[in-house]
Amino acid sequence: MSGAALGIEVVFVFFLALFLLQRYGDFKKQHKLVLVATLLAWCLCFLIVFIIPLDVSTTIYNRCIARNAVTPATINVSQFTTSTRPGITNASASEAAAKPSSVMSDAHQECYKPWSYIPKGIMPIFWRVVYWTSQFLTWILLPFMQSYARSGGFSITGKIKTALIENAIYYGTYLLIFGALLIYVAVNPKFHLEWYQLQTIGIAAANTWGLFLLVLLMGYGLVEIPRSHWYGAKKGYLLMKTYFKAAKLMTEKADAEENLEDVMEEVRKVNECIKYNHPLRKCVDTILRKCPTEYQEKMGRNMDDYEDFEEKNINYPSEKTLVKLHKQVNYAVQRHNRTQVQWRMLLEQAFHLEDVAKNETSATRQFVHTFPPQEPESWISRHFYTPSVEWYWECLLRPWCLRILAIILAIFSAVVVWSECTFFSTNPVLSLFAVFIQQAETTYNYIYIEVACFLTIFFLSICVYSTVFRIRVFNYYYFASHHQTDAYSLLFSGMLFCRLTPPLCLNFLGLTHMDGSISHQNTEQTAYTSIMGSLKVLPLIADGFYIYYPMLVVILCIATYFSLGTRCLNLLGFQQFMGDNDMTSDLTDEGKELIRREKRKRQRHEDGETRRREWKERYASNREDTSRNRNVNSEPKEPTYTEMTTSRSSKYTRANNRTERDRIELLQDAEPLDFNAETFTDDPLDAESGRYQPAGRYLSMSKSNSRIFDDV
Repeated sequence: MSGAALGIEVVFVFFLALFLLQRYGDFKKQHKLVLVATLLAWCLCFLIVFIIPLDVSTTIYNRCIARNAVTPATINVSQFTTSTRPGITNASASEAAAKPSSVMSDAHQECYKPWSYIPKGIMPIFWRVVYWTSQFLTWILLPFMQSYARSGGFSITGKIKTALIENAIYYGTYLLIFGALLIYVAVNPKFHLEWYQLQTIGIAAANTWGLFLLVLLMGYGLVEIPRSHWYGAKKGYLLMKTYFKAAKLMTEKADAEENLEDVMEEVRKVNECIKYNHPLRKCVDTILRKCPTEYQEKMGRNMDDYEDFEEKNINYPSEKTLVKLHKQVNYAVQRHNRTQVQWRMLLEQAFHLEDVAKNETSATRQFVHTFPPQEPESWISRHFYTPSVEWYWECLLRPWCLRILAIILAIFSAVVVWSECTFFSTNPVLSLFAVFIQQAETTYNYIYIEVACFLTIFFLSICVYSTVFRIRVFNYYYFASHHQTDAYSLLFSGMLFCRLTPPLCLNFLGLTHMDGSISHQNTEQTAYTSIMGSLKVLPLIADGFYIYYPMLVVILCIATYFSLGTRCLNLLGFQQFMGDNDMTSDLTDEGKELIRREKRKRQRHEDGETRRREWKERYASNREDTSRNRNVNSEPKEPTYTEMTTSRSSKYTRANNRTERDRIELLQDAEPLDFNAETFTDDPLDAESGRYQPAGRYLSMSKSNSRIFDDV
């Protein structure tokens, strides 16, 4: 059963990482090596988190076996006799003689093997493979692949050369520091370090860097995760924040479109300059294939010019210039596509929140959507998730579920903060996680031990990993769902995960006092701790940094609670959502107007589609009647010259009329210039329940068509 538990967790972790990679990455467009490297990094980090509880339960069982291995012969019964203890009476001697039996019974406690027990020798090998593979990925392979993915080279050799040049300083700095320390240790006679101790120093250095970043990310997640769920129950807050995001995203979207236009203009100039017979024409064709389809159709290939390029005195761009342009095209196209997808998703979210706000006062308790869902309705939605069920979930149950979940997460955060500040105390034991594990260890309740360990480390990892997914470093590192995350950000997240997970697990073992350097007990260590090595060779880190630095999480939690980081970003000019800020109110109003405009545009589109369907149905019925009338005449007549001329003229007249009707219909769908947007009363916070009904009147819906072109 032990092998089955390990295998099940490995398979589950693989599919979990694959699901997340499918959500954020793009399997069709991104390079396969980038996807494989990111998937491997995520799998290794998630494996460490999921396998640690099994290591803890196996270690507790091994400790029980070690205690029972103490032989009773070591207890000398004669020491309790009156000859060796003259001060003891006969009654006291009899009581003392009875003591060894109780000691023996305590020493021989029955040890129940856990259902997920992993035999000795397997876990150390497993941890070595997982740990050193993750370190190879985070320090060597992934940084190289980042430069390779962002390179604008046109061949594999060119991309590898660019990646090596960009990482020369990165790798050279580490080699210089490591070489200087190694020479210092070898020359100084005071140090007699062996290979095992050097390995421990390297691991401690990597874990120290990871712990420094871990506390920063954890301090933010411990406060932000419960608070985001609590605010998620407030529909008005979510709607205002969505309006704010819409205003910022529209600015970013316009900037991305302008940047794409500028880059496409450069591509057009290069395309016109480099002809079909130029040696760099293949590079230009590669760049053109990366451009959007509409720009490819505009520029074309210019293959009809057969003039020799050498006969003209033209300054042709070099290959280095084309490499730079190729890199700019990749970045501009990816950013443009990302903003377009994010805008569509944000519109759907805003429309849904407005529908929820309108349906809260519905008397029928049937959830009514302003616009039908774009995706086809599933079988579950038709039979179980009915409009009535959707109303109860969205308007009643979901807010309360989010509030209860926020309270539970807040309690977890408080326990984590308390344990981080007191886990170094062993007598008395103040860390609540250590108390829970030690109480379960006395009864050998392995199910409780594994569940408690899993919930603890899972919550810690959620606080850290969710912060990694939320971080945005301008446009260089940005996680976007719906397959819009670029290769650089995916690889960077894999690097962060591999650097944060080992110190995260060490911190968890310290909170539960399963680490011997924290508990100061001469007991069997977990297999993971044995791989990390003893930090006694570095007393400054073992007894100082690892003990007292996690206490800074209290200061970070306080700073996050009062939104000090958000206020600092606002002062620096990076607008963030804050309820008591004038700029936030202005951006919220701007986003609200943008959402209204998009809603009117979609409403007109749906009205136009409805009219087209009605006309098609009407024309189909007229055609059936016409064909039925034609079949009544059994003897066809020979058409005369006049009839043929009339039919030919009527044919072209119908074609012209159809073209004129299409033109009028397009003009009717366009928004009039004098349309007054203030006549709408579609504010979801003030409107009544039901389907969105605009109060304004379009010119295309007017009864009189004689003045249809007056305002166009």
